Amino acid sequence: MTITEFSPKQLLAMKWWNMQSYGDRDAIICDGAVRSGKTLAMSLGFIFWAGKCFRGGAFAMCGKTITSLRRNVITPMLPVLREYGFIIEEKVSRNYFDMTFLGSTNRVYLFGGRDESSAALIQGMTLSGVMFDEVALMPRSFVEQALARCSVKGSKMWFNCNPDNPSHWFYNEWIKKLKQKNALYLHFSMEDNPSLSREVRERYERMYSGTFYDRFILGKWTASQGAVYPMFNEKEHVYSGDVQCERFVISCDYGTVNPSSFGLWGYSGGVWYRLCEYYYDSRREGVSRTDEEHYEALERLAGGRRIEKVIADPSAASFIECIRRHGKFRVVRADNDVISGIRRVSTALKQGRLRFHESCRDIIREFSMYVWNERSGGDAPVKENDHAMDDMRYFVADMVCSGDAGGVIALSVSR
Repeated sequence: MTITEFSPKQLLAMKWWNMQSYGDRDAIICDGAVRSGKTLAMSLGFIFWAGKCFRGGAFAMCGKTITSLRRNVITPMLPVLREYGFIIEEKVSRNYFDMTFLGSTNRVYLFGGRDESSAALIQGMTLSGVMFDEVALMPRSFVEQALARCSVKGSKMWFNCNPDNPSHWFYNEWIKKLKQKNALYLHFSMEDNPSLSREVRERYERMYSGTFYDRFILGKWTASQGAVYPMFNEKEHVYSGDVQCERFVISCDYGTVNPSSFGLWGYSGGVWYRLCEYYYDSRREGVSRTDEEHYEALERLAGGRRIEKVIADPSAASFIECIRRHGKFRVVRADNDVISGIRRVSTALKQGRLRFHESCRDIIREFSMYVWNERSGGDAPVKENDHAMDDMRYFVADMVCSGDAGGVIALSVSR
């Protein structure tokens, strides 16, 4: 992997610690657009700084998970470091690597900050520096525990992220308090990444709209408001007539008091079509249905087709067991990461990878009523009129964006 050019902003992210103007800062924060080159520049700068300024030091590099950290940061970075003369010895099973440069050896530990319990993993260490990749995705307790470990003289803190909502703790405690934190702040755009062609930048611009366009393309810390899927358009996304499909999948959002929504999806020509749906609202109908009655509806929805899998609401344990007991369909638990799922659906709609038959009136109705909860103080849709929205989100996360389909969407959000 040979890098022939860095932008001025990337060079600043790499060299600030060795510059008279910024060398006395305690921290650096890089935020902004996706694919803007901030992660590679920052990770290289972090290692160059550690290798130049310390001998026998311990450092931490943190991601939301160790898997994502290896994929997004470590794997792209290590070949470049070797080209610069670093000797790297990885201990993959123990989640650290030793690096030797100009005769000095230091150790870098890898951590995942998935949830509140992650803070215990780093507690008790003594660090000379820490880097957080996508700090906005980590719980505050983990970040603050890691920062508390940086007690060695000359230690520094390195943060990067894509923007989130303006009520996010990191935005308020760090970006809005730069002077108090003695931090250097760099805001990146796609133009700051010389490896991206104009065509690639335009492709990314076409992938997002609404809140996600503001955050991932413009790099703004902006609040979610209005419709969750403003890109949905009945003229573009709703069809009539029959489609000859080669693959079939069913997605299920299950409710007892709340409605149950099942969608039958068929794949043809790079597009997933919602062919028909089952939507049962016990409050509207005045009577609840049992798991067996919902299962009978599932079989009617399948209509004798060969169903690859049923993607089910992960909280619907009894219904999942009911499907398994009948032995006719393979059932999998859905990914229920709401914000990630909404982003994926937004991209699929924007790219024209999803279409809905005109008979699917409940999901079409919910599109117009599914809105952000502006009182939540964060990113959360209003928990009403969201049942077909949920079953669609389960489907997209599993089939359209997971690599399990012919119609895979490239959803790289590497920084």
